[in-house]
Formats: sequence, C-alpha cells, structure tokens
Amino acid sequence: MSRWLKPLLLVLSVLGVVAMASAALVAALVYPNLPSLETLTDYRPKQPLRVYTEDGALIGEFGEERRKVVRLKDTPPALAQAILAAEDERFYRHGGVDTLGVVRAALSNLVSGGAKEGASTITMQVARNFFLSSEKTLHRKLNEALLAIKIEHALSKDEILELYINQIYLGQRAYGFAAAAGIYFGKPLEKLDVAEIAMLAGLPKAPSAYNPVVNPKRAKIRQIYVLGRLKQLGHITQAEYDKAVKERLPVKYSSMSFEVEAPHVAELVRLRMQQKYGESIYVSGLRVYTTLRALDQRAAIEGAKRAVLEFQRRRGYAGPEGHVALPNEEEAADLMIAEVLSDREESNGLLPGVVQSLDKQRIRVRLRSGEEIELGGNETKFAQRFLVPTAPAVSRVRRGSLVRVARVGTGPWQLASLPQVEVGFVALSPESGAIRALVGSFDFARNQYNHVTQAWRQPGSSFKPFVYSAALERGVTPATVFDDAPISIDPEQTGGVLWEPKNFDGSSDGPTTLRKALTKSKNLVSIRVLQTATPEFTHEYVSRFGFDMGHIPPYLTMALGAGEVTPLSMAAGYAVFANGGNRIRPWHLLKVTDREGKTLESFVAPAPELAISARNAFIMTSMMQDVVRRGTAIGAMQLGRNDLAGKTGTTNDHRDTWFAGFHATRVAVAWMGYDQPRPLGGSETGGVTALPMWMQYMGAVLRNVPEMPFAPPEGVLSLRVDPATGLPVPEGQGVAEFAFQEFAPGATAPTDAMQNGNDVQIQP
Repeated sequence: MSRWLKPLLLVLSVLGVVAMASAALVAALVYPNLPSLETLTDYRPKQPLRVYTEDGALIGEFGEERRKVVRLKDTPPALAQAILAAEDERFYRHGGVDTLGVVRAALSNLVSGGAKEGASTITMQVARNFFLSSEKTLHRKLNEALLAIKIEHALSKDEILELYINQIYLGQRAYGFAAAAGIYFGKPLEKLDVAEIAMLAGLPKAPSAYNPVVNPKRAKIRQIYVLGRLKQLGHITQAEYDKAVKERLPVKYSSMSFEVEAPHVAELVRLRMQQKYGESIYVSGLRVYTTLRALDQRAAIEGAKRAVLEFQRRRGYAGPEGHVALPNEEEAADLMIAEVLSDREESNGLLPGVVQSLDKQRIRVRLRSGEEIELGGNETKFAQRFLVPTAPAVSRVRRGSLVRVARVGTGPWQLASLPQVEVGFVALSPESGAIRALVGSFDFARNQYNHVTQAWRQPGSSFKPFVYSAALERGVTPATVFDDAPISIDPEQTGGVLWEPKNFDGSSDGPTTLRKALTKSKNLVSIRVLQTATPEFTHEYVSRFGFDMGHIPPYLTMALGAGEVTPLSMAAGYAVFANGGNRIRPWHLLKVTDREGKTLESFVAPAPELAISARNAFIMTSMMQDVVRRGTAIGAMQLGRNDLAGKTGTTNDHRDTWFAGFHATRVAVAWMGYDQPRPLGGSETGGVTALPMWMQYMGAVLRNVPEMPFAPPEGVLSLRVDPATGLPVPEGQGVAEFAFQEFAPGATAPTDAMQNGNDVQIQP
C-alpha cells in the first residue's frame, strides 16, 4: 500500500501546483479588468423621497427603491451579530474569501449529494450586489471571489459590513436593514429587539422564501435558526433565546407601513415636491419635514378607526366576504389559508382571516400571520343571524368563511366588515395654523380622496357659532331672549322654496336665551338670530373666518349650515375663536433637506390677520363651553376638563355628522359620512359619531396638560342675569353671564330692543 502512496501524493502535489498556477494565471489576467470600486468608496445609492413629522417620525416614502442609509455605529450591536451569525461567522478573520468555509461547504455538499450549502462571504455578497449578475456560473463565481479580495484591500471590514447593511435586498421593495425595519415592523432600526433583528437577519439567504408577510411559517423557522446561532456563539443567553422564540412579532401586513400613518399628508408633499423638483425626487434622497406631530397623528388615526368600528357595530354585522373549501388535513388547510389570504390586504387594522372552527360560544379564526385568534360569546351574538343553519349559504359564517377581525386598543378581537362610511379629521395649532394631525379617509389604500381638503359638505349646526358671532356685533348678547316657536319662511328669504324648519327633536321651548339656544342647538332660534343680524351682514361677516363664500348662499338657510365647507376650512374658522380673534391659514411644510441634511427650503407660519374682536371670540367660546358642559357635546366631559369648547353638527336626514371643537392649544374637526351622501341612520348625530373621534384625539394630546381657562379680555362685562328672561338681577342671584359693555342687558336702548329678538334690524 505504501508503495502507491508516494506516487499518489506526488500526483496530487503536481495537480495542486498546476491548479494554483492556473488560478494565479487566471487571476493575473482577470484582476486588472475588474470594475472600479468607486461605486463603493463614494457610495451614493438611489434614495427615495422621505416625509417626516415635525418630531422625526417617518410618514411617507416615494421612490424606485425603499432604502434608508445608516452608519454601522448607529445600528444596534445585535444587528451585526445576527447578520454574521447567519451569513458569515468568520467575516472579521478572512480576507474576502473564506477558505475554511469553502472546504466545509464542499464537504457538506459531498455528503448530502448536491449543492445545498454555499460559501459566499459578506464581502462576496457585496461584490455580487454592486457589480455582478445573479447567474450561477464558474466565471461569475471567480469574478465574485476576486472582487471580494479587491474590496478587502480597499475598504475596512466595518465599511464593507456597512455597505452590506445598506445595500442588501430584503423583500417587499426594501433595500437595506433600516428600510426593512420600517416595512416589516413599522419602526426604526434602533428600536428593534433581538427577535425582530433575527427575523430580518434571516432574509438575505432567500428574501421571498423567508418573507414574514408572505411565508410566516418559513420565516419563523429561519428566525429560530438565526437565534440558535446567536446563542451558539454566545451573543444571547438561553433565557433570551427562549423569550425571543416565543415572542409574537408585530409584522405589518401592508408594504407601505411607516412609524406613523399619514398617507394623505405624504401625498400632498409628494405632489408639491414633484412640481418643484421633478422626477429626481424619487432617487435623490430629499427629506421633507411637516408640521404633523407623531402623538397627534397616532391619536387621530386611532380615533377615526374607533369611530368607524363603533359605527359599524351599531349597524350590525355585514357577513363574511366569501368562502373557501378547506381540506380536513391540517397542513393542507394551512397552506390553502396562507394562499387565500396572501392577496387580501389589511385595511387600517381590519385583518383578513379564515374561520377554522366555531360553535355557539366561540369562533376560531386563522390570520395571514399564522396566528389563531378566538372570538368569544359577544361575537357569536353579534353575528347570530349569520350563524344559524337557516341563513343563506352564501352569507352563513362557517368553517372556511373569509372574515375581517379588528381590535380597539388592547380590547378583545371583534368581527368587522370593510366600511363604506368615510371619515375626515384634522387638528391644528390655533395660534400658528400648523396642522398637527390629518386623517383624510378611513383607509388611503382603498380611498385616496382627501375628505379634509377636498370634501365640500354641509356643516349643519356646527356652522351656527359663526352666525351667532355675527349677531353679537349687532347688539345681541348671550342673555338675549328669542322665541323658540314654529316659523314659516317666505321663498324669497330662502332662495326659492317655502321653508318650515323644525328643531332636531321636533319640540319648541318658547322664550329661550341665546346661550341656551346654542347649547341645545335650537334651529328655530338660530333662524331668528340670523333674521336679526340679517343674512347680508352675516354673509359678509362670516367671510372674515376664511370661508369660500361662493359655497355659502346668503339666505336664512345659512343659519342651519346649508352651505358647503371642508373640514380644513372649518378648523381654520374655529381657530379664530380659539386664538382670540385672529384668522390663520393652515400649513403643513416645515423644511426640505438634501440627503446630507442640508436645508434647501424652510417655511414659517403665514402672518395672522385680525378677523373678529377678542371679546367676541371670548363670549362665543364661553357659549361653546356650555355646549360641552351641558349641551349636545356633554359626552366630552368624560375627559374631565373644563377648558374645552365646541359645537356638534348633523345635517338633514343624518347625511353628515360633525364635531368642531378646541382647547387653547388645539382646534380639531371630525366629520363622518358617505362619499355619495345618504343617511347614516336615524340615531347617528354629531354627538354620537364625530364627537368620540374628537375625544379620542383630545384625550391623548392633552394628557398631563394643565387646564388653561379662557380669560375675558377688555371690553367684556361680567354680570348676573335671570336664566329665563335674560334680564339683569342683583349680585348673588341668577346666573353669570358675559356681554359687550355697551350691549349689556338693561344698559342701552339697542339691547332693550333686542330682548324681543324677532325681526329687529339694528345697524352696525
């Protein structure tokens, strides 16, 4: 045997020398022709246009590639550990090509009988991603190895790893780990925990196969492998491993998820940027900062979602979206569910699912993430008519039914339906006009129409404060008494039709003070107030609040909000009351920077203009505070504050519902209705549908904010009046009231005349 050993070793040695010489020759011929590394040394990747809140939360991204460039030093240490554990354990010890890794992979493939394990290092993957195709040929592999060696000579290990972290494709149009963190988990890279990092670190091997949105089960298997490698290498403990494996990851279903959802504002920004800078905005990495604030926007989104879900619950369950015949075998059923749900998008927290089983007490639903949730007895009662055997087969809830589920806050899962109703919500600073939150529709993916800026709708009674404000300038006071009695209006005063308006509840209370009339939203009194101030004067006066008066006819119907406004114009109008009389112009852009952070444009608030007197604004605010304290918006008292004011609005046939209200630091307007106007339902009013949306928002943004009472300005008289007659009474009797000094009850002839309140004409 030994006599053959020496010749064999000699042959192997010769072959080895020949192979090395051949490799050296090939390298000598190929190496000089390798591409320049300028792309790496002067790294300028395509970066999308990004849109942020004032406090730096990402709300939008537009570009060919979703990418966010980060420095290695700014990433969590666990990220590099997870990447190297999964892809290249010896990265900091090899020179670009891991010889030991190649031998190990070759032996593994030899044993397994096929090429199942590769040996691409991080550096080789960088070479491939920047310069080479993905074809599997010997020539490409050789170029890849030689490029890796060249890269190692030109860049440090940290620079190479930084390029990898920013360049690698991770599915869902995400290039780089920072972009993937936002897309898959809706948060910045530095806020990921080890379980989330391990999930992302498992993606480079096969972004499609291990995509947690499309293939949650395979993604989980890959994540567990990466966590195991981290534990094996001593980066995490057994306890940390166990916790991470059990953690249920908040994977985002939508590929357009951001730290804060504000798609309508992001779209406004995109349109403006494209008009100014052209198509280059999609690759040049411009950043736009808006006046939105993350807390405000999240609260507005949650309020709109909650309001729509509660409206849907009042309307009753609409039934399943369809059915699929599930096989009895569990694995086959799981595969079918995953396939069916892969094409169904989340809609603002309404998740698609398939019913796996059900009985009288519970419904079990499998989600696209693979999670199985249980709906309790409340939901079986809610969907009762769809569960009985006599229900039509097409609408009966059964095994295989396609349903939607949602949860409000941390509450239990509920059955839900994709809504047809729409919402609009906007909040801004009454001092500067800076928009702090904007929700243009329930779900931008389904309806891009911006109901805040584009929807011209009747405001109903939420318009009354502007009419009452005009009347204050004509000598009316909050104590002025008007007759709350039936009335017929001549066609000439309405624009062409005989009008016999009624109060919302059909009742009439007789003599009523202006304050009580606004508090209880008395329609008949509002018409008499407008008659007193005159439509002509009121129409001109209301224009001071910034409304487009072409949408508001100068007739008596104006008293009940028969014109058209947008939620944004309503917010600007109410800001005049909130800030003490100044007209502001809403704005949403703060600054534009380039990819390096250099400011290209900056914006400031438009200068305010005096619209009404401070005393008028104060007295109107005091009356609208009563709307909240004891009127149609009394539900807002659940917030436990005495510094809130506003007005509800409900239009004819309950087609539009509103609440417009304010605090000294915020003015916000909520609206709900159908795009093609139709009744919301006989019990749906501004106080029922719109007010809760507003309360959810204000409750969040005013938490821990001390009360800020509105103080009477100069020229306002404080007095005591009889609540029934509005006439002055001695100190210690009656109720407190405010009035312009010259129009105080009993003080002047004009005020005495106004006590009758019927068709009195007083010149300004």
